[in-house]
Amino acid sequence: MSTHIKNLVMKVAHHFKQNNLKLTTVESCTGGGLSYWLTSIPGSSEWYERGFITYSKSAKITMVNVNPKTIEQFGEVSERTAIEMANGGLKNSLADYCISITGIAGPDGGTTEKPVGTVWIGWGKRNQTTYAKHFIFDGNRDKIRMCSMESALEELLEGAQSGH
Repeated sequence: MSTHIKNLVMKVAHHFKQNNLKLTTVESCTGGGLSYWLTSIPGSSEWYERGFITYSKSAKITMVNVNPKTIEQFGEVSERTAIEMANGGLKNSLADYCISITGIAGPDGGTTEKPVGTVWIGWGKRNQTTYAKHFIFDGNRDKIRMCSMESALEELLEGAQSGH
């Protein structure tokens, strides 16, 4: 168990509960891992609204409205896809904030252009512009997934505390 991620979740929980905010997640390469951590503490139903596990291309399209042309043009692991995933999470939930994660956790699936460890994380807040950041994490599959979740929560906390 990661102490760091547990501490981040506790801080997110406190902030969201105190400010009456709701969170949703749209996960691909983390396969529901972020949702697991977010719901691991009692009372998370007060601020965690729902999670979408969109591991396949068709799930991204049908569950959170990622445009098939976006995937065709930019790929499932791209800035545009992460942004559309976060926007779709907000559209298909009652949440104020959404985190999306799409990446290549390995050990296979990487290319020269998108090596194993390539991850795009998106953050959306209702009625604000959604954005995404690119990461390349080192390590095995578990480490890449854990780093993705930690980075997603760190940025969410920073943005939510500043009102963005």
